[in-house]
Amino acid sequence: MIRVDDLIADLCELPAKVIVGKKKRKEFQKVDLLVRMDCEGCERRVRKALEDMKGVSSVEVDPKQNKVTVSGEVEAPEVVKRLRRRAGKKAEPWPYVPYEVVPHPYAPGAYDKKAPPGYVRNVLDDPDKAPLVRASSMEERYTAAFSDENPNSCAVM
Repeated sequence: MIRVDDLIADLCELPAKVIVGKKKRKEFQKVDLLVRMDCEGCERRVRKALEDMKGVSSVEVDPKQNKVTVSGEVEAPEVVKRLRRRAGKKAEPWPYVPYEVVPHPYAPGAYDKKAPPGYVRNVLDDPDKAPLVRASSMEERYTAAFSDENPNSCAVM
Protein backbone atom coordinates (compact mmCIF):
# COMPACT_ATOMS: atom_id res chain seq x y z
CA MET A 1 0.00 0.00 0.00
CA ILE A 2 1.43 3.40 -1.07
CA ARG A 3 1.21 6.18 1.45
CA VAL A 4 0.18 9.65 0.31
CA ASP A 5 3.20 11.26 1.99
CA ASP A 6 5.59 8.96 0.10
CA LEU A 7 3.85 9.74 -3.21
CA ILE A 8 4.10 13.50 -2.62
CA ALA A 9 7.78 13.20 -1.69
CA ASP A 10 8.46 11.23 -4.89
CA LEU A 11 6.64 13.83 -7.01
CA CYS A 12 8.61 16.68 -5.43
CA GLU A 13 11.87 15.00 -6.41
CA LEU A 14 10.90 14.86 -10.10
CA PRO A 15 12.13 17.73 -12.25
CA ALA A 16 9.55 20.33 -13.19
CA LYS A 17 10.06 19.56 -16.88
CA VAL A 18 8.78 15.99 -16.45
CA ILE A 19 5.73 17.09 -14.48
CA VAL A 20 4.64 20.00 -16.65
CA GLY A 21 5.87 18.67 -20.00
CA LYS A 22 6.48 22.16 -21.35
CA LYS A 23 8.86 22.54 -24.28
CA LYS A 24 11.87 24.78 -23.91
CA ARG A 25 11.70 27.80 -26.21
CA LYS A 26 14.45 28.32 -28.69
CA GLU A 27 16.50 31.43 -28.16
CA PHE A 28 16.57 34.32 -30.61
CA GLN A 29 19.66 34.08 -32.81
CA LYS A 30 21.14 34.90 -36.19
CA VAL A 31 22.04 32.10 -38.58
CA ASP A 32 24.46 32.95 -41.42
CA LEU A 33 24.56 30.56 -44.37
CA LEU A 34 26.42 30.27 -47.65
CA VAL A 35 23.90 29.56 -50.42
CA ARG A 36 24.78 29.76 -54.10
CA MET A 37 22.39 32.06 -55.96
CA ASP A 38 22.76 32.71 -59.67
CA CYS A 39 19.82 34.97 -60.45
CA GLU A 40 16.95 36.96 -58.96
CA GLY A 41 14.74 33.89 -59.20
CA CYS A 42 17.07 31.95 -56.88
CA GLU A 43 17.10 34.86 -54.46
CA ARG A 44 13.30 35.06 -54.47
CA ARG A 45 12.94 31.29 -53.99
CA VAL A 46 15.32 31.28 -51.02
CA ARG A 47 13.61 34.27 -49.41
CA LYS A 48 10.13 32.80 -49.83
CA ALA A 49 11.17 29.39 -48.46
CA LEU A 50 12.60 30.94 -45.31
CA GLU A 51 10.02 33.68 -44.64
CA ASP A 52 7.25 31.09 -44.27
CA MET A 53 9.24 29.12 -41.69
CA LYS A 54 7.95 29.08 -38.11
CA GLY A 55 10.05 31.21 -35.73
CA VAL A 56 11.69 33.36 -38.42
CA SER A 57 11.44 37.10 -37.83
CA SER A 58 13.59 38.38 -40.72
CA VAL A 59 15.50 37.10 -43.74
CA GLU A 60 18.35 39.05 -45.36
CA VAL A 61 19.67 37.83 -48.70
CA ASP A 62 22.90 39.16 -50.20
CA PRO A 63 23.22 37.62 -53.68
CA LYS A 64 26.64 39.18 -54.40
CA GLN A 65 28.22 37.42 -51.42
CA ASN A 66 25.90 34.37 -51.65
CA LYS A 67 25.02 35.01 -48.00
CA VAL A 68 21.68 34.45 -46.28
CA THR A 69 21.10 35.73 -42.74
CA VAL A 70 18.07 34.40 -40.88
CA SER A 71 17.04 36.01 -37.59
CA GLY A 72 14.59 34.44 -35.20
CA GLU A 73 13.95 31.49 -32.94
CA VAL A 74 15.43 28.91 -35.33
CA GLU A 75 18.29 26.44 -35.39
CA ALA A 76 20.86 26.24 -38.21
CA PRO A 77 20.20 22.56 -39.11
CA GLU A 78 16.47 23.29 -39.46
CA VAL A 79 17.15 26.21 -41.81
CA VAL A 80 19.55 24.13 -43.95
CA LYS A 81 17.00 21.32 -44.16
CA ARG A 82 14.24 23.76 -45.12
CA LEU A 83 16.35 25.30 -47.90
CA ARG A 84 17.19 21.88 -49.31
CA ARG A 85 13.55 20.76 -49.26
CA ARG A 86 11.69 23.92 -50.29
CA ALA A 87 14.14 25.83 -52.49
CA GLY A 88 16.30 22.94 -53.69
CA LYS A 89 19.44 24.80 -52.59
CA LYS A 90 22.49 23.40 -50.84
CA ALA A 91 23.40 25.50 -47.82
CA GLU A 92 26.34 25.41 -45.42
CA PRO A 93 27.32 27.54 -42.43
CA TRP A 94 28.99 30.84 -43.29
CA PRO A 95 32.70 29.89 -43.42
CA TYR A 96 34.21 33.38 -43.48
CA VAL A 97 35.30 35.82 -40.77
CA PRO A 98 36.57 39.40 -41.06
CA TYR A 99 40.17 39.84 -42.17
CA GLU A 100 41.28 41.31 -38.83
CA VAL A 101 40.29 38.24 -36.77
CA VAL A 102 42.88 35.85 -38.26
CA PRO A 103 46.53 36.50 -37.27
CA HIS A 104 47.95 35.42 -40.67
CA PRO A 105 45.17 35.92 -43.24
CA TYR A 106 47.28 35.12 -46.32
CA ALA A 107 48.52 31.74 -45.08
CA PRO A 108 47.41 28.73 -47.12
CA GLY A 109 44.06 27.53 -45.85
CA ALA A 110 42.88 30.92 -44.61
CA TYR A 111 43.08 32.90 -47.84
CA ASP A 112 40.27 32.02 -50.21
CA LYS A 113 39.80 33.63 -53.62
CA LYS A 114 36.05 33.02 -53.43
CA ALA A 115 35.71 34.91 -50.14
CA PRO A 116 33.92 38.27 -50.22
CA PRO A 117 36.13 41.38 -49.95
CA GLY A 118 37.43 41.86 -46.42
CA TYR A 119 36.82 38.24 -45.40
CA VAL A 120 38.98 35.12 -45.07
CA ARG A 121 38.11 31.50 -44.26
CA ASN A 122 37.50 30.79 -40.57
CA VAL A 123 40.37 28.43 -39.69
CA LEU A 124 40.77 29.34 -36.04
CA ASP A 125 38.04 26.94 -34.91
CA ASP A 126 39.52 23.88 -36.63
CA PRO A 127 43.20 23.26 -35.78
CA ASP A 128 43.63 20.68 -38.55
CA LYS A 129 42.69 23.07 -41.37
CA ALA A 130 45.66 25.42 -41.43
CA PRO A 131 48.50 25.10 -38.91
CA LEU A 132 50.36 27.96 -40.60
CA VAL A 133 47.67 30.45 -39.65
CA ARG A 134 48.36 30.16 -35.95
CA ALA A 135 51.53 31.93 -34.82
CA SER A 136 53.83 30.17 -32.38
CA SER A 137 55.08 31.91 -29.25
CA MET A 138 58.51 32.41 -30.85
CA GLU A 139 56.94 34.11 -33.89
CA GLU A 140 54.93 36.36 -31.59
CA ARG A 141 58.10 37.42 -29.77
CA TYR A 142 59.94 38.20 -33.02
CA THR A 143 57.00 40.17 -34.34
CA ALA A 144 56.76 42.19 -31.14
CA ALA A 145 60.53 42.81 -31.07
CA PHE A 146 60.54 44.52 -34.47
CA SER A 147 57.20 46.28 -34.10
CA ASP A 148 56.80 50.06 -34.44
CA GLU A 149 54.47 49.96 -31.45
CA ASN A 150 57.19 48.54 -29.17
CA PRO A 151 59.29 51.39 -27.67
CA ASN A 152 62.17 48.97 -26.89
CA SER A 153 62.28 47.53 -30.38
CA CYS A 154 65.38 47.24 -32.49
CA ALA A 155 66.37 50.53 -34.12
CA VAL A 156 68.04 48.79 -37.09
CA MET A 157 64.78 48.64 -38.97
